[in-house]
Amino acid sequence: MNLTASLQRLASHRSAVRSHAGVIFAIVIVAWGVNWPVSKALLAHVSPWWSAALRSAIGMSTLFVICALTRRLVWPARGDLPVILSVGLLHMTVFSLLVALSLQYVSAGRSAVLAYTTPLWVMPAARLWLGEALTPRRLLGLACGLLGLAVMFNPLAFDWHDRPTVFGNALVLLSAFVWAIAIVHMRAHRWVNGPFELSPWQLLLASVILCTMAFAVDGPPRVTGWAGFSGLLTYGGVVGGGIAYWLAGVVTRRLPAGVTSLGLLGVPVVGTLASALLLRETLGLDVWIALALIVGGIALGTVPRTATPCRTDAPP
Repeated sequence: MNLTASLQRLASHRSAVRSHAGVIFAIVIVAWGVNWPVSKALLAHVSPWWSAALRSAIGMSTLFVICALTRRLVWPARGDLPVILSVGLLHMTVFSLLVALSLQYVSAGRSAVLAYTTPLWVMPAARLWLGEALTPRRLLGLACGLLGLAVMFNPLAFDWHDRPTVFGNALVLLSAFVWAIAIVHMRAHRWVNGPFELSPWQLLLASVILCTMAFAVDGPPRVTGWAGFSGLLTYGGVVGGGIAYWLAGVVTRRLPAGVTSLGLLGVPVVGTLASALLLRETLGLDVWIALALIVGGIALGTVPRTATPCRTDAPP
């Protein structure tokens, strides 16, 4: 009888943990989704170079504080230096800068959809560099996602003569490719410390590079409208940056990998909806069809058939 009661209490505790993790995950999805129109709105106050640099610096500071308060602040091990360099340079520097530059020409909702094509490019890259099998299910997912891109760049709906728009879309797609390379390297890396513990150091590297580049290109930051700028920057750096990344790390330790993989597909959906609501962006039917195809393709190609617990070293 005591054993039965203990098992029931354990099951109840696990259910409560899953429930709380689900709420936290929903917060992460919304925070990252809303970050897209926030990043677009920041460009009305500061250049894209300084937008990327300042958001990185504030996110880095936030993560260092969180790591210190949660006693997870570690000195990087020599074995983790390659992944600090690859993620810090490719994802947190190049990806962030390309997205910030692209938002000058592309709507935030469209950018969110294109940037989250990254898992589609991870599939063939992982086959090439890691030997991961391209199963029929993954091939179907890749085909579905590519069909979504074809819809988005349909000559009947996309103006190929608008050079700034073409350039902006190319920047977002390039950022997705760069992010994919970083993810493949993260999969191949043998972690000494976990991804969350290394994230402030990766952001430190990115912040130094981005601030140096921004100063070299633009000189000191010139801000227009400090009231709006400070609120947007606080959200982009603290809420959509450091705090969301920390909460994502909490979620990956508590929810199965299949749940988190599927849930993250909500980010471009929230980003698209938030952009339409907050920025009054008009999104055509082609964007919504492409979003459905791309999200569906990623789900087919990346979400495991059976939900297995996440490894604690898996990146969020």
